[in-house]
Amino acid sequence: MARIDENKATEKIDIGIWRKLFKYLSEFKKGLIFLAFLMVGVAGVDAVMPLLTRYAIDNFIVEKSSEGLKTFAIIYFSVIAFQALNVKLFIMQAGKIETYLAYHIRNLGFKRLQQLSFSYYDNSSVGWLMARMTSDVTRLSEIISWGLIDMVWALAMMIAFIGIMLYNNVKLTLISMSVVPPLFIIGMYFQKKILKSYRSVRKLNSQLTADFSEEISGAKTTKTLVREEENLKEFKEDAAKMRNSSVKAAMFSALFLPIVLSMGSIGTGFALWFGGKSVISETLSYGTFIMFISYTIQFFDPVSQLAGTLAELQNAQASAERIISLIETEPDIWDREDVIKKYGDLFHGKKENWEKIHGDIEFKNVCFAYKNGEKVLENFNLKVKQGETIALVGETGSGKSTIVNLLCRFYEPTSGEILIDGKDYRERSILWLQSNIGYVLQSPHLFSGTVKDNITYGKLEATNEEIERAAKLVNAHSFIMKMEKGYDSEVGEGGGNLSTGEKQLISFARAIVANPALFVLDEATSSIDTETERMIQNAIEKVLSNRTSFVVAHRLSTIVSADKILVIRKGKITEAGTHRELIKKKGYYYNLYTNQLLEEKEMESKTVVS
Repeated sequence: MARIDENKATEKIDIGIWRKLFKYLSEFKKGLIFLAFLMVGVAGVDAVMPLLTRYAIDNFIVEKSSEGLKTFAIIYFSVIAFQALNVKLFIMQAGKIETYLAYHIRNLGFKRLQQLSFSYYDNSSVGWLMARMTSDVTRLSEIISWGLIDMVWALAMMIAFIGIMLYNNVKLTLISMSVVPPLFIIGMYFQKKILKSYRSVRKLNSQLTADFSEEISGAKTTKTLVREEENLKEFKEDAAKMRNSSVKAAMFSALFLPIVLSMGSIGTGFALWFGGKSVISETLSYGTFIMFISYTIQFFDPVSQLAGTLAELQNAQASAERIISLIETEPDIWDREDVIKKYGDLFHGKKENWEKIHGDIEFKNVCFAYKNGEKVLENFNLKVKQGETIALVGETGSGKSTIVNLLCRFYEPTSGEILIDGKDYRERSILWLQSNIGYVLQSPHLFSGTVKDNITYGKLEATNEEIERAAKLVNAHSFIMKMEKGYDSEVGEGGGNLSTGEKQLISFARAIVANPALFVLDEATSSIDTETERMIQNAIEKVLSNRTSFVVAHRLSTIVSADKILVIRKGKITEAGTHRELIKKKGYYYNLYTNQLLEEKEMESKTVVS
């Protein structure tokens, strides 16, 4: 199973991380301020209640009088009703913000994932990305909508309590609050421990998500290689690490709150002792004494809440760091501002300014190396005329797919230029280029939905006539019509209801329906049967007519009619020509072709014998 790597993060609460996050949540500013206002109101009412209790004790109980009791009762129940309304409003507002925050953050993350280049996905685990967009987003929306608001309530309560207590009796207040400084020191210690533990939990959670993702997507491989026992062993090791880290994190959190409560009880004990002596000496009224006890007990409720919220905040910071790192990751491939101004960005193309692609392609002294330093192309040169079909053959790792990926601008040259119709393609937008390219992969990916949905993925506004025309062009119409619901038949997750050949034909139709100017086939016939290959070969001849196209070929029988065949070895063109020209040279291509031909005949003879 793949091991994922997490960036090293800070060991304390980083205000900068939260400031960055709130920058992306600016549209929720008014809602959050309103929510904070409601919480201050709730805290204010909580602070007023002991004052009302003191008044009742001193004026009704101690004085044994009922004068003004009705008025007091009206005021008391009015305050309770006001508090009930406040609570209802803040619960509704917090729930609303939590939902919309998750929606907004996921939109930001998904948009960024659409913008990021192939190189990002080369180094990022699917499980890691899934964890960011699911559990991390949920955690963040919860802590922002509920946790930070609880902090506002707790701080407002503490300030109100201390203010009222100091106003009534400075000495008793200082005695009752004497436990706060040591509590603060203990809190700082636990803050560091809890943050470290939760960060470890989040890392391991990402690894477990990656394990699940890989096991589900690779279930067939696991079965064929009989890897069940080994995979289970590896998963148990990761799960055990997750369990141990979670227990450790929970232990620190569980210890912190009882310590806060114990310190609070000591503070309440001080208030009882010294306040009780003052009542006996008649220097403090009984109502004020009860008020102080009430405030002292209640004071440590918001302290406990604040402590718990800080622990959650530390936990959520690990999620915030990861979300921010994803949202702020810059694509390796991007358009300049002047290009965006004229042609639009990846999501909003200004098609009225797009030039039509004719199809003249030139690679001019192109060099390319991956981020790990591996050089693939060096001073690569190639000229392709409009309408030509260029076939690329060679060993695995020779640079064939790199050439077509550079053409499609999935990657960009480390140096040199790629010209389309005489212009560097970086002078045009990414969307302009990729909207004009039809790309068929070796392993076609179909999305959950119908056959029609998957074909129109290449052109969302395609009509039924255009869909059928594309399907007929690639010889897919006949098998589609044999399905139970025709074009409205479900393909299943990843196209699981179809054969490999049928998936390939649908992916071919998907590429064709948009009528692209350029075509790329990346070993599109290497994993299908001979009969389907013939069908696709017939489709290729019709589709590629008058279109500039690049064909990365595994089966050489599919490229014999190409205008030019290039043999690529170690990033360089070692042979070039038509099929007949290269056969006459009796070089690398000749040996490759004849050997493959012999293998195919041998397979056919075995099939006949069997």
